[in-house]
Amino acid sequence: MQKRFSGVVVPMITPLNKDFTVDVEAVERIMRLFDKHGIHPLVLGTTGESSSVSEAESYRFLEAAVRSKGKNQCVYAGLVGNQVQQLIERGNNYIQLGADCVVATLPSYYKLTSQQMTAFYTQLADNIQGPVMMYNIKATTQMTIPLEVIEQLSLHPNIFGLKDSERDFDRMKSCIETYNNREDFSYFCGWGAQSAGSLELGADGIVPSTGNIVSEMYGKLYTAALNKDWNECAKWQEVTDKVAVIYQKDKTLGESLAALKILMNSKGICSTTMMPPLTEFGKEENELIISRFNDLKL
Repeated sequence: MQKRFSGVVVPMITPLNKDFTVDVEAVERIMRLFDKHGIHPLVLGTTGESSSVSEAESYRFLEAAVRSKGKNQCVYAGLVGNQVQQLIERGNNYIQLGADCVVATLPSYYKLTSQQMTAFYTQLADNIQGPVMMYNIKATTQMTIPLEVIEQLSLHPNIFGLKDSERDFDRMKSCIETYNNREDFSYFCGWGAQSAGSLELGADGIVPSTGNIVSEMYGKLYTAALNKDWNECAKWQEVTDKVAVIYQKDKTLGESLAALKILMNSKGICSTTMMPPLTEFGKEENELIISRFNDLKL
């Protein structure tokens, strides 16, 4: 079954100039790299420091991504914030600029009830003039969207899927079983370590941040999954897990994003600049991260 949205969607880092503006030339480089390996970008997601990027710069970022996208690439745009009307306005602007879908996280200042979560996504879906997806990420919102809420919202004609970063195998399996045969709703696994496992169970797609630095590996992993070559798929899962350890182990989420930019900078892709309040590592830590990555001999 070919759904409207599927495949490998990498939450792109936001490449920055030293003055904290978006480096549009680096955006174009990353887009070409992703396209080469059959990968779609999620711009302004968690890995893209989305909560700290200004509205004006978010539009520059999206415009650059859309302008340089390949023939078969979909551009997903992240919606992050606490003011619902502003999110609706920004979501519509993203669609007008050429985004194929907006992917919205829950507002994160107040803990929301199930009814409030349902109302939030319904407001977005009723008012944004393009496809909407839900993004469940407890690591940043401190909340989990309940399965019954997802099921109810999946029936909305303008909600096309779920990107789920919850590290819960039973939840993942339940979602895949529920939506595998739904032509109008896609399930994307945002738990990097379960990329291969989720695809074998029937997930429509995966959302691995590690794809920023080894996009070619995720292209091969997904091709193996399409061919149902699960041994090959598992091989690439093992290798990408080792890469993830280099920039994620013993680091906060914000620190891991800085480490990811260090690795990308070592390949000439972007600078190491981070959007405040996140910060860069010092020279010694930079060199250690690069050394550990090179030791993998990929």
